[in-house]
Amino acid sequence: MWLAAALLSALFAGLTTVLAKCGIKKTDSDVATAIRTGAVLLLAWAVAFAAGSAGDALHISGRSLLFLTLSGLATGASWICYFKALSVGEVNKVAAVDKSSTVLTMLAAILIFKEYNHLAVKLVCTAAVAAGVCLMAERKPALKEGGRSWFVYAALSAVFAALTSILAKVGISDVESNLATAIRTGVVFLLAWGIVFAKGKQKQARQVDRKELVFILLSGAATGASWLCYYYAVKHGVLSVVTPIDKLSIVVTVTFSYFAFKERLSARALLGLLLMAGGAVAMAVFA
Repeated sequence: MWLAAALLSALFAGLTTVLAKCGIKKTDSDVATAIRTGAVLLLAWAVAFAAGSAGDALHISGRSLLFLTLSGLATGASWICYFKALSVGEVNKVAAVDKSSTVLTMLAAILIFKEYNHLAVKLVCTAAVAAGVCLMAERKPALKEGGRSWFVYAALSAVFAALTSILAKVGISDVESNLATAIRTGVVFLLAWGIVFAKGKQKQARQVDRKELVFILLSGAATGASWLCYYYAVKHGVLSVVTPIDKLSIVVTVTFSYFAFKERLSARALLGLLLMAGGAVAMAVFA
């Protein structure tokens, strides 16, 4: 069951990126992130209430609450960097660099959580994913106003994303996964809007283009669905296996970006995509 949840997480995560790209053509990335988080928050708590776990929020241990909060803060930081990168870079390249968090998470899971089963397979798959990321993040002359800043933001997004999964694995151990997702989302919501107000961008939130607002909200719904599936898989599955499967979202992202934004992959980038997907699939099958 957790394997199916990881696959669904990948599908929804892939849709998230493309929908978000459609929603930040004119909208400030910080504002878009805050609005998206509101949509995720509503969905996450609705599912927690439907699952009957919302009432357990007052009985969560201090340790679990601390790690879920830290995971939420890491998620917020990752999102801010990721959507800033999307606003100045190409979807394919930003998504590829962001997916390097897979490598960091897989290695951390092996070392911290002692997931040594099929270690050789995991290391080979990790190397394949890492090689794929390097190939997909090929450098070309910067054509956009943001220059190469997208790479810095995407790399920071990857680091914070890896921390998100590691901290969540600890915090979710004795908490129902839907409730844990709702709590984490609350932290991200506060952080995202705190940044909007700190930068004085709150007025922009009332002036968002209606068409872009629809895409931002749809992106938030897709994110919420992805999170609910992902953290179910994290709680019940093996983190070093769940993470690469979830990152198969890059296949969904590349496919949609080809049709929606006419972003075509070079032969080098296509090879990188195949390595990343192949490493993730092999991890699911053999590890």
